[in-house]
Amino acid sequence: MFTGPAKKLIIYVDEKDKIHHKPVYEAVVDILYRNHILGLSVFRGIGGYGSNGVLHTTKILELSTDLPVKIEAIDSEARIFEVLPDIAEIVEKGMIEVSDTNVIKCCRKKENAETG
Repeated sequence: MFTGPAKKLIIYVDEKDKIHHKPVYEAVVDILYRNHILGLSVFRGIGGYGSNGVLHTTKILELSTDLPVKIEAIDSEARIFEVLPDIAEIVEKGMIEVSDTNVIKCCRKKENAETG
C-alpha cells in the first residue's frame, strides 16, 4: 500500500494531437503504463482552450472530436520525474504540470485465493 507525499502529473492536450499517427494522449498512457506508474486517469473535457486561444466545445447535436484531454498520474516524486523526459518529448502542444499531493489511501484489490 502506498500512502503519504507524492507527485501528481497533469497533462493537457487536444484530442486531435498526434505523434506518429497515434493520439498523443494514448502515447502518454502507454509510457505511464509501461513504466508501472501507480495510477492514471484520462478525462475528455466538454470545453476549453489553451495557449493558442482557440475555444473547443461540445454543442447540442454536434459531436466534437477536438476536445481537451486531461491525463492525471500519481506516484512518488522519483517515479514521476523518471518518466517526465519521455512525456515532455511527445507533448509538443499543450501543458505539463507537476504538483505536490498527499495519498491518503491507495489499495490494490486482493487476489482471491482460488484465482491466485
